[in-house]
Amino acid sequence: MTKGSINVSVENIFPLIKKFLYSDHEIFLRELISNATDATLKLKHLASIGESKSDYGNPIIEVKIDKDGKKLHIIDQGLGMTAEEVEKYINQVAFSGAEEFLDKYKDSAKDSGIIGHFGLGFYSAFMVAEKVEIITKSHTDAPAAHWTCDGSPEFTLEASDKTERGSEIILHIAEDSTEFLDESRIRELLMKYNKFMPIPIKFGTKDINDPEFEPKTTKDKDGKETTEPHKQITVDNIINNPNPAWTKQPTELEGDDYKNFYRELYPMQFEEPLFNIHLNVDYPFNLTGILYFPKMTNDMNLQKDKIQLYQNQVYVTDNVEGIVPEFLTMLRGVIDSPDIPLNVSRSYLQADGAVKKISSYITRKVADKLKSLFNSNREDFEKKWDDIKIVIEYGMLSEEKFFEKADAFALYPTVDGKFYTYDELFNKTKANQTDKDGKLVLLYASNKDTQHSYIEAAKAKGYEVLMLDTPIVPHLIQKLESSKENITFARVDGDHINNLIKKDETAISKLSEEEKTTLDTLLKDIIPQEKFSVQLEASDSDASPFIITQPEFMRRMKEMQQTGGGGMNMFGNMPEMYNLVVNTNSELVGEILNTKTKKKQERLITQSLDLARLSQGLLKGEELTNFIKRSYELLK
Repeated sequence: MTKGSINVSVENIFPLIKKFLYSDHEIFLRELISNATDATLKLKHLASIGESKSDYGNPIIEVKIDKDGKKLHIIDQGLGMTAEEVEKYINQVAFSGAEEFLDKYKDSAKDSGIIGHFGLGFYSAFMVAEKVEIITKSHTDAPAAHWTCDGSPEFTLEASDKTERGSEIILHIAEDSTEFLDESRIRELLMKYNKFMPIPIKFGTKDINDPEFEPKTTKDKDGKETTEPHKQITVDNIINNPNPAWTKQPTELEGDDYKNFYRELYPMQFEEPLFNIHLNVDYPFNLTGILYFPKMTNDMNLQKDKIQLYQNQVYVTDNVEGIVPEFLTMLRGVIDSPDIPLNVSRSYLQADGAVKKISSYITRKVADKLKSLFNSNREDFEKKWDDIKIVIEYGMLSEEKFFEKADAFALYPTVDGKFYTYDELFNKTKANQTDKDGKLVLLYASNKDTQHSYIEAAKAKGYEVLMLDTPIVPHLIQKLESSKENITFARVDGDHINNLIKKDETAISKLSEEEKTTLDTLLKDIIPQEKFSVQLEASDSDASPFIITQPEFMRRMKEMQQTGGGGMNMFGNMPEMYNLVVNTNSELVGEILNTKTKKKQERLITQSLDLARLSQGLLKGEELTNFIKRSYELLK
């Protein structure tokens, strides 16, 4: 038996490991199973090139709980170690960077996560164990070894009678970590971190019906049938899927394979994904994965943190900001890359050159897939538009390269259910919706019901009205106006339709200038000036007498303020202000002007204003109650 001290000059390294390495001690199980997986895969490689005397076979990793003995066992059938290798890799190499770690990371190690950086993965065991043993047998003819350490720099290393190849790690669980002796807790961690590890992981056993045993049905002398119970056998309980869909080539998978894998990832998600994107690149970095477009909602925050990040099938995190472009964090699925360090801070990731290339690749791959889906089946793509538009619009707004590619598949639906690409929309509307100054005005609505009368007025002139209703529309149209030549967007209720798209011809007012001045004074005496700016406009005689609009610029700035960015706080804090457009050619307006009694004039103006407010959903509370009461009185 050998006794000695671990090659580290700092006496209290183990308390520091426990305190600083991770804020969440559960990570130890991921580290130890990752080590067992590495040992098994290394053996597979050596066996494949004829450099191992041991047959690879069908190795598994086993996790066992000894509740009475307060021990947790992690057992592999991998490469194993000789006593000399234990001395080298456990006692020396793991701590070669210990002093550098203490100097550099002791104030911020919780955020830095440096176990993998310094080869300290094995020593994460001491975060939960008061003593750790390694019993290991090399794949060579060398005798087995037994290493023990109680959390001090002192260790023992002696021979072992272990005959089977591989390593067994025994953790004597500390009093403050007994949760890791609970079967449900360990199962939870295995499913979280190791669900798709490439080596089968056994955790307990389970009973299943013997597939080779067919229950027999017999009859007694009275003809009564008796069926034997199905014979059960006990088998290993393998908790992981070593060959998940993303590790396979796209040519190996059918549509149902992708759907089944989606259910495996999200067992509580009952809606089918709309479509998937298979990622597979080996240069200039390695990355595989499958991303799914789920049905989207307009609440972007609810959608986030559903993509799982793996490194060589080891779960890392579901916070993929900095790796996946922000607009794609609303998707679901898996990304796996050995080029992403297992234990690093988010700030490190965001500054890493390889990670930035990964982000650009994913953006390009998603754009190419969307273009392919649009080209191959436009009708189906249009049906799915409402469920995917929030992601595409957000991508157009936030990623310049995606914006450039999106012209090929981004759709602009109309209130009538037609869909146009930007080029199609431009060609469709250019002749009719270009104003007298040569600018193309693209009309849009955000709510078909509340803006119905404005939509109808626009359609009466043969104009197309788009249906744009996501929260980021104000930002997106601002981006389009600055990127496309000589166009502007106007919400259909932003002004009288003749003012939204001004043509050369102007309607002639039936009222003289003197009458208009009288009308203007009369209206302003009754209509609250702090809420409405009165505008007299000459329109068709059968057009609405009073129309309420909100200036496009002011409304858009306020909306952009509410969804972040765009405009200053002054717009968000300003009171709601509306335009009241009064049609001077309306018969009712003429009656208001010519009515002799002040009381009747006031009643007609108030009722007309309230009707216009009602059409915009602006009449509420006491004012709505008074309007209804007044309307009934007019019927008497």
